[in-house]
Amino acid sequence: MLAAAGAVVALWAGATRYTGTVARGYRWLGGAALFWFAGLIITQVLAGPSSSTGLPLSLADVAPLLALASAATGVMVLADGVRKSDSGSVLPGLADGYVMAVALLVIGWVLGFGSEFQHLGERPQTFLADLLLPLADLAVLGALLPVLTAAWRRVLVPYLALLALTAADSLGVGARIFYGGHEGILEQLAMIAAACLLGLAPWVETIAARFDLLPARISSATRDADADGGLPWLLGVRRSPVTSAGAATIIAAVAVVIATLMIIVNGLASAPASGLALVIAGGAAVLVVGVRILMLVRENGVAVRMWREATNSLRELADRTGDMVLICDLDGTISYASPLVSAFSYTPEALVGKPLSEFVHAEDIAAARAVVAAVIGVPAEEALMAAPADGLPQPALAAHAGPGGAVTDGDGRFSCRVRAADGTWRHVKCAVLLYRLPGEPARLLLSVRDVSDQVALRQQVTHLTFHDGLTGLPNRAYVEERAREALDPSVERKAGVIFLDLDGFTEVNDLVGHGAGDLVLAQAARRLREVVPAQETVARWGGDEFAVLLENAAGAQEIIELAERLAVVVAGAPFRIADREIGLTASVGVALADDSPPGVVLRNADVAMARAKDTGGGRVEVYAPQMHADVVRRLDMASDLQRAITREELTLQYQPIVELATARVIGAEALVRWWRGDEAVSPRAFLTVAEDSGLIAALGEWVLRKACAQGAAWRDDSWDVGVSVNIGLRQLNAPQFSAQVAAALAESGLPPSSLTIEVSERMLVEDAGLIGDRLAELRDLGVKLAIDDFGTGYASLAHLRQLPADIIKIDPSFVSGLGVDPVLTLLTRTIVQVGRDLGMQVVAEGIEQPRQLAELKEMGCGYGQGFLVARPMAAPSVEALIRTGSAQNSENAGQVVSDNETKPVII
Repeated sequence: MLAAAGAVVALWAGATRYTGTVARGYRWLGGAALFWFAGLIITQVLAGPSSSTGLPLSLADVAPLLALASAATGVMVLADGVRKSDSGSVLPGLADGYVMAVALLVIGWVLGFGSEFQHLGERPQTFLADLLLPLADLAVLGALLPVLTAAWRRVLVPYLALLALTAADSLGVGARIFYGGHEGILEQLAMIAAACLLGLAPWVETIAARFDLLPARISSATRDADADGGLPWLLGVRRSPVTSAGAATIIAAVAVVIATLMIIVNGLASAPASGLALVIAGGAAVLVVGVRILMLVRENGVAVRMWREATNSLRELADRTGDMVLICDLDGTISYASPLVSAFSYTPEALVGKPLSEFVHAEDIAAARAVVAAVIGVPAEEALMAAPADGLPQPALAAHAGPGGAVTDGDGRFSCRVRAADGTWRHVKCAVLLYRLPGEPARLLLSVRDVSDQVALRQQVTHLTFHDGLTGLPNRAYVEERAREALDPSVERKAGVIFLDLDGFTEVNDLVGHGAGDLVLAQAARRLREVVPAQETVARWGGDEFAVLLENAAGAQEIIELAERLAVVVAGAPFRIADREIGLTASVGVALADDSPPGVVLRNADVAMARAKDTGGGRVEVYAPQMHADVVRRLDMASDLQRAITREELTLQYQPIVELATARVIGAEALVRWWRGDEAVSPRAFLTVAEDSGLIAALGEWVLRKACAQGAAWRDDSWDVGVSVNIGLRQLNAPQFSAQVAAALAESGLPPSSLTIEVSERMLVEDAGLIGDRLAELRDLGVKLAIDDFGTGYASLAHLRQLPADIIKIDPSFVSGLGVDPVLTLLTRTIVQVGRDLGMQVVAEGIEQPRQLAELKEMGCGYGQGFLVARPMAAPSVEALIRTGSAQNSENAGQVVSDNETKPVII
């Protein structure tokens, strides 16, 4: 009674820890324990001990029956009731329970109950009433067998409690029959065990978790699934292939077989007749078994029909899906192929019976085997696709095997290459899973999707990402990525980087256009690739710069010699574009790999190349540490120059142009000067920086505006003095240059005829076709045009007639030879004469000696400039010179920059 009362308390307390159907199930079990407790009270208090005479059914017998019904209901509720998928198992379960109860009754009758019944002489009804509780217990146990096999997790402990109660009731019947109604110790222990198990039911999971009794290999997700599916996770065993209804039927059939054998043995031993009750029960059991067999046959037919429908549905789905579907044996032999294999030029019949390994790329088999091994749970070497007779290599299992090889994605998915019927290799993505049918061995189901177009597109994108579209060479991103390994300071090897820049390529674009310039770059790339060894990297770094990455050179000398060959191959022959030949040189920088990071080595090569370009181009420079300091200095100078232009901190000096016969100042050439703090910066130095940094356009516009303003001021003072400004090809080719000139003239009020634009002779000869429109626009404005440095641009005197110029300025190299070199004297005399005949003004530059001035006067040269005539000076000094009207006495006037300074090249 105490055990039953404790079970009631434990069940109702445990039910509070759950909600929903689980809580209701434990409350039903608590009700069963309460009924048992009440039955014990009724038996002990009201009815007294049971006798062996077999009393009729009393109130003391009703309470255990109600308890049994409540317990059965509780077990069903714990198993989530009778689910739709198991609704057909109720009637078979009751039938199996009845058959098993009758079989056990037969066995008990044969073993002892029958002889005792004959000896006591009781009526069959009275004797069967004594067996009512054990028979009811057996029937409930049989009916709950399908529930037990379907939901072990919840109902195992309550079912064991019912089993213990059945044993106690059976022992009680034996005690009443054989011992006159006295309860045995075994019956009492069985009752206590049943009550304890029932009370323990809601606490099993808590106890198991507290003492870590759950199998480690069973995950929480698996336990949750098995709560509905029936996996006996607590015991750590795998699900039986026998269904829950089938298990109950097997147990009942075994009991019938044992009972039948007992009857046969009993008949052979001439035992007492079993009586009418045994005949009726046995006959009913035989009928029930027959009906059960018919039901099993029907269920088997339904299962076979469902299997056939499932197989047909699978094949219909495989025929209609966009993926190719294969079914293979575990050794990789294809047993079914969907019609979509025609996309690979195969027929389904041609693939059936062949090993899958015959179609998978050799480099991808290892990774595919690893995925299949994980799916079927065997070592990789035992999995799918054993190597064919010719033997396939077995590379180490890896996520990526070979170029474009197999890639495992997990969850039974991987990518690989397969051979089509035409011999080409296609990239596919595969999904593999284990495929089982009732009564058949396990097989593999593969879904294969052709992703060749996607892979080709991805490879194309990758190529475009790391290659230059114009030259086909690797690009800067590739070099930087490759340099991380090639220039790794931790690796012992001779490596280096060569940077190469085409000298004057900007002028090529200005001369022939960007399209033709691209052809020059393509030709240069082919020349470099022919010289560099095939195993080394040649890349287009950007613009007209190329980079060569050497990873395994024999030594530093080999790298330097290769750099020199690259410079030679660029300058060795002109580049031919359409009907024009363009000669270029290359500035080459070399940096050897050392302990510096790869990025620093690349920077060093760039610095060396810049040094080669600064020193005139067409040469090779090897990086030295001081070069970096020069780069920093140039960057600082460019920054300061930009700030000086913005703040207008530069100044202009003017070198007067005089009429040689009268020494009258007729014009002045504007020359830009820059004082960086207290230090005067050489014009060549900062103008080169301006050219390289792109500041030359802004600087030239500033000089133009200031010179026009100064010329207008002189005109306002009634001085007929013009101003000259030098311009370069880049400035002249700017689309807005003519507009800038017009704006400067309008802003200052200077008449266009008082402004002279000086253009070098070489520009006029080589680029006349490109700058012709610009020069025409300037002539339309009324601006004068002067040919600067005439005689150095390889122009014949015959060209003078076609050149759109008003003034010829003879180069100082001719003037310096007057009176010394007869040839130069003759050439100078000829230029002066031709200019005069063509109606052009002739200005001699660089007059520094009296003999030069005398020769020019004697030749009839009208104008000149130079240190002998007047040095570059500030505007007030020019004004003073204009007032005196005597240029010869102005040698010390103005600000002297340098006694040996030559006229710098201005914009």
